[in-house]
Parts: sequence; C-alpha cells; structure tokens
Amino acid sequence: MFSFKMSSTSELRLLEPRHAQELFELTDGSRDSLREWLPWVDFTRTVEDSKGFIDSTLKQFSNHNGFQAGIWLEGKLAGVVGLHGINWANRSTSIGYWLGKEFEGKGLMTKACEAVITHCFEELQLNRIEIRAATENNRSMAIPKRLGFTLEGCLKQAEWLHDKFVDHYVFGLVKEDWKKEM
Repeated sequence: MFSFKMSSTSELRLLEPRHAQELFELTDGSRDSLREWLPWVDFTRTVEDSKGFIDSTLKQFSNHNGFQAGIWLEGKLAGVVGLHGINWANRSTSIGYWLGKEFEGKGLMTKACEAVITHCFEELQLNRIEIRAATENNRSMAIPKRLGFTLEGCLKQAEWLHDKFVDHYVFGLVKEDWKKEM
C-alpha cells in the first residue's frame, strides 16, 4: 500500500472503505468552497458516494494506473491528492488535489504534491507530470508555481463547471527539471 510520511504530523495514505464516513464529512463540510472549482462535489451526496469513490481508487491502484491518497494531518483526513491515471507509453501523468476548508493555508498541499512528484519521478520512473487548473483558481495555480512547474499554455473552455465552460492553464514538469527547482 502507498504511504508517505511528510512530517511528524502529516502523511499520505491510500484511502480505504473504512474512511468513507470521514471523507464524506470532510467533503460535505467544505461543500461550498470545493464546489466553486470541482464539479464532482454535486454528485457526492451520501457516505455511499464517498465509498464508491474509494472503491474506484483502490481499483485504480490495483490496476497500476496511479492512486488517490488521503492527506492526513494530526490523524485527521484533510484532503485528497492523486494521479489522473498514468500514460505508461509516454511515462506521464497529471495530479489532482483538494483540501477541506479548515486545512487551507498551511502549506499542506504543497508538501503533499511534492511527495507525489518525488514518488512519480523516483519510484514510478515517470518523466512528465502535469497540473491543470481553472484560470481563475488562484489557490490551485499557486501549487505548481511553487513547485517549479512551467506554465505551458491555456486550454480554452476545457471544463464544464456547473453552468459554463472554464479555461484551464496547463503546468508541466519533467524529471530532469525537478531537482534543479528544489
């Protein structure tokens, strides 16, 4: 199972079915802030919905197609970070992430993404990682900027978000540039 200790009080661990209640409560408690940028929030209405997500992430992991990890701070689930599948032919992936409202602004997501990037480049031997963020989502865009990603372009109307299309910036990082930036 994937796990990574980020500090004495924080770690990444695969989500398990037993975490469904806690995941749902975190999602539900942060629904308004998450919904602004994440369309899946509207489809997460019950603990069973969160359990279904966890089940799909465990299948993703067992199929060697990436993972979704819970971000734990002082024993509490704070958010999720993971890969949107792996393109093994091109040794590339993209990272997605979110935090519960009460855990924002502590540098937790930057540390979590740094751990995932290190795992991707060193353990999985990937060569390229992308992060995409809506062009107006400044908090999300701050993560790849802090971690040395390059802004590579803008995808026009890349995502349907509730009632409109939003543009996405694409940030990329290749293995040879990773430690140069850190």
